[in-house]
Amino acid sequence: MADQPKPLMPHATATWLVDNTALSFEQIAEFCGLHILEVQAMADDLAGAKYTGRDPVHAGELTNEEIEKGQADSTYSLKMHKAPIAVSRTKGPRYTPVSKRQDKPDGIAWILRNHPEVSDAQIGKLIGTTRNTITAIRERSHWNIQNINAKDPVTLGLCSQRELDAMVAKAAKKAGLEEDTSARETRLGNDREALITELRAERDAAAKAAVEAAQEAEAAVWLENKRAEEASEG
Repeated sequence: MADQPKPLMPHATATWLVDNTALSFEQIAEFCGLHILEVQAMADDLAGAKYTGRDPVHAGELTNEEIEKGQADSTYSLKMHKAPIAVSRTKGPRYTPVSKRQDKPDGIAWILRNHPEVSDAQIGKLIGTTRNTITAIRERSHWNIQNINAKDPVTLGLCSQRELDAMVAKAAKKAGLEEDTSARETRLGNDREALITELRAERDAAAKAAVEAAQEAEAAVWLENKRAEEASEG
């Protein structure tokens, strides 16, 4: 059975479902085509990027009845009511937002290290990169190789877990290999902890910076008032 279409704006839709329904993270992740860790981060308000919620009911992609079915049964898979119109695109590398492009080398390095059975063509299609870049990272001749750190492309937001798993399974089948499910589960657990830790660190750093900025502003106001007072006395 082919995968059903996904919402036009999956992250924004997931944000709305987290905030406005009692659906499980698994149901939301499956419907939106996201990794459950992304949905968990949204619910915990740890996501690096904040999305404005998009109502899938108003958009015609879900019905209230369908949401109620999901809320009544956490094992129920939500059905798309009206799929968004597919937009065809010309052949070429996968598009990646500018904010994510700097993470591509880290994602490529992770795939090369953990899944050597995957072809360069598959990596290029998944990440949206060129064979020259992949070769340079593999041979460690990339201009920025000293700063490249292998990171799961899913946690970097370069692809979904479903896309990564499908690519690995296809490559393993072609190579006559069996996917190590236990290793995959361990990796997912480790990645989850790493993601949560990183997001919490970012949040704490932002809060600390805000406090320091407020203190500096307060000190500046005090100093300005002090100078004004001295000037009036003089």
